[in-house]
Amino acid sequence: MAEQRDQQWDVVIRPHAAWWRLDLKEFWHYRDLLVLMVRRDVVAQYKQTLLGPLWHVVQPLLTTITYTIMFGMLARLAPGNMPPLLFYMSGIITWNYFAAVINRTSRTFVGNAQLMSKVYFPRLVVPVSTTVSSLVSFAIQFAAFLAIYAWFFFTTEDRTWGPTPALVFLPVLVLLMSVLSLGTGILVSALTTKYRDISFLVGFGIQLLMFASPVIFPMSLVAKHPTMLAVLQLNPMTPVIEGVRAMFFGGALDWAGLGYTTAFATVVMAVALVVFHKVEQYFADIV
Repeated sequence: MAEQRDQQWDVVIRPHAAWWRLDLKEFWHYRDLLVLMVRRDVVAQYKQTLLGPLWHVVQPLLTTITYTIMFGMLARLAPGNMPPLLFYMSGIITWNYFAAVINRTSRTFVGNAQLMSKVYFPRLVVPVSTTVSSLVSFAIQFAAFLAIYAWFFFTTEDRTWGPTPALVFLPVLVLLMSVLSLGTGILVSALTTKYRDISFLVGFGIQLLMFASPVIFPMSLVAKHPTMLAVLQLNPMTPVIEGVRAMFFGGALDWAGLGYTTAFATVVMAVALVVFHKVEQYFADIV
């Protein structure tokens, strides 16, 4: 009888769910809103610009060229068994996606306070839409990387590098990276509703964290320095970046490191959802 009464209404108000309960059915019910938000983020990001979506490619490409000249040619940090341009581009586009999701989802509550305080919808729609729209940008950048990679692959005669069968696990790495960055961004977003100082530290912290990852230099370069190697291995993004390079340039996947990243991402996401669920109940009174 209760279900029949509920079906007579468009909206049914119920008590708050338990802190551990994630209502995926309700989230799926608002999937059209998710699509609209993804479309809004993708279109509005470079609207009324001369290059438009090409900025997705221009920005990482210019960064790659700068890193190649500064760290590859001048500092000679790039490995000698692969083109420095491909080495840096593979690390930059991977890191950029991770950093973009954290930076954008960390402003979920504060940046959408006007919307969330007036209209009801599952609050998780906003950070998830940000992650998906960032994934679109990552896909465009990755397509540019594949084009440059193919050019080097078919024009280089003395080639000691190439794709490996492990390339089939690339979607798994992307999913793992998405969960890690989304969970971190959600956690930061929930904390910034009360402690605004955190928002100022996020961008700066992400930049510093990049230097504690193998974006600029290969892991083999720090193998003789145990302390620095241990710091790099604590970074959960290190196995992901190294895994992408192993797939395209040869080498074995660090399954132990990927297991660590998986466990780290799972814990961060679980903690983030708990904190997010508790904060969303009273965030309108704080923001």
